[in-house]
Amino acid sequence: MATAGWMPTSAAERVDLLLVLAADISRSVDEAKFQFQRSGYAAAFSNRRVIEAIRGGPSRRIAVAFVEWSGPLSQKTVIDWTVIGDEEAAYRFSDRIVEAPRAFANSTSISAGIEFAVTQLDRAPYEAHRRVIDVSGDGDNNAGRNVAAARDEAISKSVTINGLVILTELPSLSYSTHTNPPGGLANYYRRNVIGGPGAFVVVAENFNSFGNAIIKKLIAEIAQPAGINPAARARY
Repeated sequence: MATAGWMPTSAAERVDLLLVLAADISRSVDEAKFQFQRSGYAAAFSNRRVIEAIRGGPSRRIAVAFVEWSGPLSQKTVIDWTVIGDEEAAYRFSDRIVEAPRAFANSTSISAGIEFAVTQLDRAPYEAHRRVIDVSGDGDNNAGRNVAAARDEAISKSVTINGLVILTELPSLSYSTHTNPPGGLANYYRRNVIGGPGAFVVVAENFNSFGNAIIKKLIAEIAQPAGINPAARARY
């Protein structure tokens, strides 16, 4: 495990937050769920409250990358690092999320998704004191290395991982234990996925409510660097 913390380069442009949105698009995420997830992210970045939160920071801008992940060898940067500091930039980012084609649809390796997201943070051409990975998913880690080990390595590099859990209303025979692990998926994320200062889990009851959940979560991540927004603990 790496022990040295991450140090930003002095020449890079300053932003208030480096944020990787890491979206699960494994087999359990069918086409309808995929569209709900994509639409939710897109709507969040065109939301007035999110834009106000971005503009409220010291640098008045953040840098965001959008990645999708599935199996151990299936990760893709859908939208590379983009600075968002005003409505125009936020709307452009939102449009690009909607327009991009789906990357994968196989097993669920949260651990590989975290590792890939950390790599994107390490190569970011911007400087920020806060580095956050926003993992969204509807199931547990069922491929690749141990997810808690990947989480711990990310934390050792001064990364915070937050979770957005999308619950499956009616467990299917194919994915029952995957989408509904013992103790529930939210508790699974709390034990194995999230970590770092102020890390938290937001629960979306289903993919229809994903949009509201991601708005609340983004505002908490952008505007509450020193603690957890109490609203982020709610279920949406």
